[in-house]
Amino acid sequence: MKKMKVAVVAAAVMAVTAIASTANAKAKDVWKMAFNQPEGHPEMVAVQEFSKKLEKATDGKYAIEVFPNELLGSQKETIEMVQNGSIPFSIVAGSLLENWSPDFAVLNLPYVFKDYKHLQRVVKDKSVVGDLFKSIEPQGITVLCALYSGTRNVYTKSKEVRTPADLKGLKIRVMQSDTMVKMLNYMGGTGTPMGQAEVYTAIQTGVLDGAENNEVTYYALKQQEVAPIYNLTGHLMMPDYIVTNTKFFNSLPADVKDFFAKNIDSLVDDEFERFQGQVSKSLEAAKKEGTKVIEADKDAFKKAVEPLLNEKVQTPSQKALYEAIQKSRDAK
Repeated sequence: MKKMKVAVVAAAVMAVTAIASTANAKAKDVWKMAFNQPEGHPEMVAVQEFSKKLEKATDGKYAIEVFPNELLGSQKETIEMVQNGSIPFSIVAGSLLENWSPDFAVLNLPYVFKDYKHLQRVVKDKSVVGDLFKSIEPQGITVLCALYSGTRNVYTKSKEVRTPADLKGLKIRVMQSDTMVKMLNYMGGTGTPMGQAEVYTAIQTGVLDGAENNEVTYYALKQQEVAPIYNLTGHLMMPDYIVTNTKFFNSLPADVKDFFAKNIDSLVDDEFERFQGQVSKSLEAAKKEGTKVIEADKDAFKKAVEPLLNEKVQTPSQKALYEAIQKSRDAK
């Protein structure tokens, strides 16, 4: 009889636990985050680690699920989806935010950052980027942080590129922004805006002669298969951003917003470290598969794009932002 009572109590406890577990599972809110790169990308991994911390800090109530490979749409589409509240989060290229505020162009200028450590200091310094990040909130978009997306270089299907003259007549894919198109044109080629998902086929079929991107993305998206010449122009170190819908984020419980405030810089540091660790590995892997790496004349390209700085740094806010970035160039 005693054993039977114990068994009944144990069964009751298990039933209550199961009900509680089910309730917790139903209560758990999993937020979607759009992403255009493949699984295992440093940005995705860093967000997944952040999500684990968020889930633990909120006793399993909240988590973030990253949808890679443009499963939720292209970057431009997902920014608009965040803006209208269709999805809560997206990771987007900095060039696209120029469509909401031209001041973002300052961080997207060629050769504006000395190195990735300089970029890391700038994007975490609220005195430099705080107003910029808040500037598009009236349009429904909040910028939570900036991430490292590597140093961008030109890669081509069949022609080595050492100087701006070598790019003449070549159609090179760039992201969908006026700054990126003009930058590539000043570099000597023809900037051709296009979504990332179309690039492989466009190069393969001759619609494009090449593209420009960082080493990690170049290898992750198998671009070496269609454009096996990687030219180290080092022209751009443009951040990506995690954006969220302003109304959604402002409606979160105070403790959740506090978690973001206290942990977002750790997410940034983690991602920078992960990304930088993948750069040489990706390039070496591409070389083993036949990629030829070309040392380009960076000084020649830097001089070629100087007019773009004059065009894009015009307003008082743009000038102040550019000067603040340059002041921190040699800080330790």
